[in-house]
Amino acid sequence: MRGRGTEIWAGVAMLVVSIGVAAPALLVADPLTIPGLWWTAIFLCFLGGLIVATASGRRSLRYAALVVAVVSVWALVLTAQSTGILLILLVVAAATSVYVVPLWCGLVLIVLNTAVIAIIAVLTDRDVVEGGILTGFYLLIQLATLLSTTALIREQTARRELAAAHVRVQAASVLLSESARTTERLRISRDLHDLIGHQLTVLTLELETARHLDGVEARAHTERANDVARGLLRDVRATVGRLRTEAPDLESALRDMTDALPGLNVIIDVAPEVRVGERETTALIRATQEIVTNTLRHAEARELRITVSTDADSVTLRARDDGRGTSPVRFGNGLLGLRERFEELDGALWVDSASGFEVTVRVPA
Repeated sequence: MRGRGTEIWAGVAMLVVSIGVAAPALLVADPLTIPGLWWTAIFLCFLGGLIVATASGRRSLRYAALVVAVVSVWALVLTAQSTGILLILLVVAAATSVYVVPLWCGLVLIVLNTAVIAIIAVLTDRDVVEGGILTGFYLLIQLATLLSTTALIREQTARRELAAAHVRVQAASVLLSESARTTERLRISRDLHDLIGHQLTVLTLELETARHLDGVEARAHTERANDVARGLLRDVRATVGRLRTEAPDLESALRDMTDALPGLNVIIDVAPEVRVGERETTALIRATQEIVTNTLRHAEARELRITVSTDADSVTLRARDDGRGTSPVRFGNGLLGLRERFEELDGALWVDSASGFEVTVRVPA
C-alpha cells in the first residue's frame, strides 16, 4: 500500500538521521566514557531494535526489540561526554514507540527520556537555566514527534477502514442489484408462460385437430401454422429457461466492487469461458469481498491479483497479494464463514501464506 511505502521511507530517514547524529562518536571524534567498540556495539543494538520493532510480525518480539532500543539509546547518551545533537536519538526512540505500544506507553517513555536528559544536564555541569531549556526543548520535540506520528498512523488506519467499508458497500450493491434483476427475470418468465405459453399450447392443439379435417389446401396451411406455433412455443420455453438461469456477469461484478480502492491495486482476470450459476456467483463475490477486506486491514500489500479459471468440473478463484503474509494461518470468523459457504455448495477453500497471502476457493462448474 502507498501508506506503507511512506512508512518505509520514513523509517529509512530515521535510520539515516540516527547514523548521522552518531557519526562523530562512531568516528571517535567525540570523547566517550567507554571504549569506542563497546559504544559502536550498543549503537548497533539500538538500530537493530528499531528495525525489528517496526518490521517484525510477532508482537512479543516487537515489544522486546523496543525495550532493547530504549535501553541502548539511554546507554548511548549517558556514555557520551559531549551529547550535542546525539539527544535526537531519544526523539527517534519515542517516535518509533507509536508503532509498537499504545499512546500512553509512548508518553511514559517521553517522561523517562526527559529524566535521562535532566540527568545528563546535571552530569555535564550545566546551570539550571541552560539545563531547563535543554530539557524542555527535547520534551517538546518528543511530544510533537509522538503526536504527529500517532496522527499519521490513525489517518492511515482510517483510510484502510474506509477502503474496507467501500468494498462491503460495493459488494452489497452488486448483490442487491442482481437480486432485483433476478426477481424481475422470474416475474417476466412467469408472465410469458402464463400469457403466451398457454395460448400457444391451445393453438397447437387446435391445429393438430385441423390436420385431420378434409381438404388438401386447408391441410397445407394448417401444417405451416402448426410449425410456426410449435416454433413459437419452443422460443418461449427457451426464453423462460434463460431468464431463470442467467447468472450475473462475474467479471463486471468483481471489477465494480474493487475499483479505485485507496492504496491497493486490484487486478481482476476472469477467463472468458467461466460459467457459474447465481448461487455460485454470489459465493464468489462474497469471497472476493472478504479477501479484499483482509488484504486492506492486515496484509500491508500494494497489489492483489484475483484470477478466476475453469475446467471440466469446477470454477476456481485464486487471490494472492504481495504483502507480508502470516505464519501460522489462523482462521477468523470471515474465513470460517467462507469455508462453510463453499462447503454448502460442494466446494472448498484453501489458504497459503508461504509468500504473501493466497486464498483459493473452488465451486462446481
